[in-house]
Amino acid sequence: MPLQIDGLVKRFGSGADAREVVRGIDLHLVPGECFALLGPNGAGKTTTLRCALGLTGASGGSIHLCGLPVPEQAREARARVGVVPQIDSLDPDFTCAENLLIFAGYFGIPERDIRPRVPELLAFAGLEGKENARIQSLSGGMKRRLTLARALVNKPDLLILDEPTTGLDPQARHLIWERLRRLTAEGTTILLTTHFMDEAERLANRLAILDGGRILTQGSPREVIAEHIEPQVVEVFGEWNGGGTGAAAWAAEHATALSKRCEISGETAFCYTDDAAPLLAHLAHQPGLRTLHRPANLEDVFLKLTGRELRD
Repeated sequence: MPLQIDGLVKRFGSGADAREVVRGIDLHLVPGECFALLGPNGAGKTTTLRCALGLTGASGGSIHLCGLPVPEQAREARARVGVVPQIDSLDPDFTCAENLLIFAGYFGIPERDIRPRVPELLAFAGLEGKENARIQSLSGGMKRRLTLARALVNKPDLLILDEPTTGLDPQARHLIWERLRRLTAEGTTILLTTHFMDEAERLANRLAILDGGRILTQGSPREVIAEHIEPQVVEVFGEWNGGGTGAAAWAAEHATALSKRCEISGETAFCYTDDAAPLLAHLAHQPGLRTLHRPANLEDVFLKLTGRELRD
């Protein structure tokens, strides 16, 4: 099993000042799947990853990474793991090819073995012909893809991706998604953290939503959506002249009768329902209001379980 975590607990501090940031997490990844670990800032995702890699000591529970116990054999386990960190750490003094060669040296891979793979790794990242390009000459998307290629130099059994497409344009995001699907099809297991719910919904076979150091739900994207959210969503926004001045005023008067649940966020009313037809028929006669009718998605689940308030 690429990663098995049972009852993981992590506390910082001691005594009355102790702060528990991970509270009994269980995660079991199976070979060849993409598993997304989701949660707002401060939920415990980064601490969980650091414990899994043996970079931070756990306060309780057990961890097996690539079949090896952590922290006892963390160094040996990490040799079978690739990591794409949230912030690129490419060496600007070297070319694309040199970055791959030097990184392979950290795993003890001889140059005679890694050098023939450099064109293949660059091609996988969509960087053909960039062997001699300096890091400063690369766009943000190119740097991110090179970081992905670098994480594959040791042919990892498990690839950990920490927000891999943050700051990228749609073209770069889609290319990285296609490459990640290729990796899982070839048997690589992926552990993904992301704040893009559409990314998790597209890529993940299974996912867990974490908050307050606890797992709130776990399953496939479709299972999680079906379990927690009504199937239809109607977003209502704009001016309303029926006794108020906006969607919130309209919702206070009509949403309870026309939907199962309604949430107000800013200028928008989010109406959740099993059948949107009566609601849409009513809204058709409210000329000041605009609507967006869509199926429920993972972002709806995330906001329901973790709240809409900002996290710092």
